[in-house]
Amino acid sequence: MKHKLIDVASVIRSKNSGPYELTFDIIFKDFETYQKVKQAHSINETNFAPLYKISKNDIISLVYFDPAKAVKITIVRPLTSGALGETDVYGAQQHAPLMEMEIDF
Repeated sequence: MKHKLIDVASVIRSKNSGPYELTFDIIFKDFETYQKVKQAHSINETNFAPLYKISKNDIISLVYFDPAKAVKITIVRPLTSGALGETDVYGAQQHAPLMEMEIDF
């Protein structure tokens, strides 16, 4: 069954992980939903990369973190933080594509 990520997560955010990386955090509303998502591996490199128009090779890590009922994804930042043409120096506005993501579990 498909679910919009925004309906099952309590937090969807992005942030700097240094000048060359961006990190995305998805924290689920409850452990039951988190476990279903984790078991189905609903968030993975194959469905994350197209959201950001990046190669799966640009995903540094994608980790399911049980204590926080969260998924943490770190990618190579398309433009260095503060570089000419870069529009979000803190990386705090990059989570929007995740809000439209649909996952199966």
